[in-house]
Order: sequence, then structure tokens, then C-alpha cells
Amino acid sequence: MLRLIKRRSKKAGLPPGTLVHIGEKKTEKVEITEINYNEEQYQEKEVTRIEECFPFKDKSTVTWININGIHQGGVIEEIGKHLGLHPLLLEDIMNTDQRPKMEDVGSYIFIVLKMLYHNEEENELEIEQVSLILGTNFIISFQEKKGDVFETIRVRIRTRKGRVRTQGADYLAYALMDAIVDNYFVILEKIGGKIEDIEEKLVSDPTPETLQTIHNLKRDMMFLRRSVWPLREIISGLERTGSPLFEKSTGIYLRDVYDHTIQVIDTVETFRDMVTGMLDIYLSSISNKMNEVMKVLTIIATIFIPLTFIAGIYGMNFKYMPELEWHWGYFAALFIMVIVGAIMLVYFRRKKWL
Repeated sequence: MLRLIKRRSKKAGLPPGTLVHIGEKKTEKVEITEINYNEEQYQEKEVTRIEECFPFKDKSTVTWININGIHQGGVIEEIGKHLGLHPLLLEDIMNTDQRPKMEDVGSYIFIVLKMLYHNEEENELEIEQVSLILGTNFIISFQEKKGDVFETIRVRIRTRKGRVRTQGADYLAYALMDAIVDNYFVILEKIGGKIEDIEEKLVSDPTPETLQTIHNLKRDMMFLRRSVWPLREIISGLERTGSPLFEKSTGIYLRDVYDHTIQVIDTVETFRDMVTGMLDIYLSSISNKMNEVMKVLTIIATIFIPLTFIAGIYGMNFKYMPELEWHWGYFAALFIMVIVGAIMLVYFRRKKWL
């Protein structure tokens, strides 16, 4: 969070609409792919210059342009000039810490979403911002990192599975949002598994590493919440917008995504409460563990108090002490100590202190 705030400080004092990339640059080269399709035909290609994708003259096909690498302001600026995008919108595309939102400008709709990954190597959650521009017969998607959750959508387009080849650009926009929301369930499933493992460790043997894992989970839940909560507003806004870019038939699919979003939000809130409760359980477990240690030490000290007293009495070097020169005095003293210790142990057990 602090790193993102520091990156935002780079724009301090600059005019509104200045194209400054905020975020981690995850790819050196900008990669642009174009997919054109309808029910009968399909074409997919990689282009080197964004100008090769313009203009969208063929109204009989849907064009999906995906751009990996938004750190180069020239590419974003060229798209803005061609489509007549507002400079503030272009600024939002290059700001990877943008809050998820939806803006209906009339001739196009601008959508910002958060795509989540689980880094298996470092065992942590990663967030990628995805910006979508929906037009009459096209969609342009922006992201910084190569690799996304849209591969299933590409496969459905290539193999003509599902309805995507028979629908317009609005259905493709729904499919992309649905893929992002469905991936949240995958992330939540992994987090749920972590929570179950931590719960077992909390009860059996809590360690400082367990506390660190809880803090990492709490941070992940915070990022999840920031990414998911605005989705309700976005999808609800798309349903109510009345934009001609969205067909009425697509509304039912948007409501399905809305239902999935509510399920994700409910699960996130449940997990947040569980993680918060884990901190209390950890502190209680550590306290109980410390109490057990202190109880054992206290019992040992209590048993040795009378024994130390006896040893102290017979350790005084007075000449006329009773039994000082008695042949069995040493063994009698040890016997008395053992009897006293045994009596105290029996007493503690009857009191259920042991």
C-alpha cells in the first residue's frame, strides 16, 4: 500500500490528464493481439503497431484488441486520439491503482476491473488491473502483465463453443467480466484451504510463523475486498445504464454475474471475520500455553519449598543439633523429603491442579 502511495506522488503538481504510468512495469515490450470474429469467420493475429487495428469498419464482425503493457504512453495516446477518448480516461488506464469503476460516455463504456492471481512460487496474492473499452462492435482490453484469465474465452471463440460467436461486443464484455469474477472463486478456495490449515495449527501448536501467515491472509482479504466490493456498483450500473451498447438479452447474463459477485462478497466477509478471530485465538492459545508452563513451574517450586526448608535446617553447622551424628540421619532426612513431596503431589492431583 505504501509503495502505491509513493508511486502516486510522481503525479503531484502535473496537469490533469498527464499520461504517467503508476504501478510496477511487468513487461518491457508492448504486445498487441487482435481477434476478429462473427458466427461464420474468425481471425486472430499479433500486430506491432496499434494503427494496424484501426479503424473498425467491418460492422459484421466483433473486434477484440488486447494490449499487454500500458507503461508506454504513446500507445495509449494513439488509441485515445483515434477513438476520441477523454485524457482523464487515458490517465485512469495507466494508473494501475485505480478503483474498479464504470463510466458510460455515450459512444463507448469504460470499465476498470481487478484480476487476481495466486503466485504459487511465493505463495502470495497478486493483483492485475484490467481496463475495458466497449464500443459498438469492438472491445479494447488493457493490462500490464502478459497472461490472464481470458484464455477460456479465446478458446470458446476459436472453437465456436457457447454463444460468444453469435453475440455482439456486449456479450464479449460480459464474458470477460464473468471470467474475472469466476476466478475469484478459485482464489477464495485457496484462501479457504489456508484458513483450515491455520485453524489446526492454532489449536495444536501456534508459532510466530503462524502469526505471520495470519497477517498475510489479512492483507490478502483487504485487497480482495477492495477489488470485489465496487463490482456491485459496476454491474448494477451496467444493468441500469440503458446504453444502446448493451442489448436487453445481455441483461440476464449481467444479473448472473451480479449474483456471483454477491456470493464472492459474502465469502470474503466471512473469511475476514474468521481471520480476525484467528488473531484472538492465537493470543488465547499463546496465553494458555504460557499458563500451562507457569503452572508446571509453580508446582515444582511449591514442592521444593518444604524440601528446601528441611535441607536448610539440616544444613546449619551447629554442634549440638539433634540427630547430627546419628548414623541414619541422612537417610531419614531424604525419606522425609520424599514423603512430603508425595503427599503434596497427591493433594495437587485431588484438587485437579495437575
